[in-house]
Amino acid sequence: METPGNLFCVAAPSGTGKSSLVKALLELDSRLAVSVSHTTRKPRGQEVDGREYHFIDEAAFRAMVERGEFFEHAEVHGNCYGTSRKAIEARLQHGDDVVLEIDWQGALQIKQLFPHAVLIFILPPSWDELAQRLNRRGEDPPDVIARRLANGRHEVAQARHFDFVIINSLFETALFDLKTVVHSQRLKYAAQQRNRSQVFAALGLV
Repeated sequence: METPGNLFCVAAPSGTGKSSLVKALLELDSRLAVSVSHTTRKPRGQEVDGREYHFIDEAAFRAMVERGEFFEHAEVHGNCYGTSRKAIEARLQHGDDVVLEIDWQGALQIKQLFPHAVLIFILPPSWDELAQRLNRRGEDPPDVIARRLANGRHEVAQARHFDFVIINSLFETALFDLKTVVHSQRLKYAAQQRNRSQVFAALGLV
């Protein structure tokens, strides 16, 4: 699907700082819109339904899958996640740039549907640092943290399939890198051609 808007998919192991980076990016870039995914997991901390996620039960999620309402969906850490087809299509066709916080499986599915989607993987600086961050978060019991760390090793191995990799060692540096990726994508020839088609037509470049 060719659309004037750009689609950015950001994936990372749990505890790497993906959500904090995307939130900070949205505060700095008014041209970016976030797509709120659906999930069957319970809200954590101060999460609000409709803001971080649309929290639904498994039966409702399965029904949405059957109706073909998701671009992609996957099971992660025992919970289901999915990206709404209707919401994404409408924003991209309108010319908005959309960022998705998504797992690696969903990102690769999205890439098949949107070849011009930009896949960004956030890496932790080390396994020790990732374990410390998960423990400092104080939201999960030890067995859940252990499972997230074990799954993280498989998730990190998927970074090779992504377009860009950012190491979140220092938050400010990682945020700068993320902003740079977004801005660079907007300046690519194909992206400019999609987004500024009238200018390209006037200059005889179409």
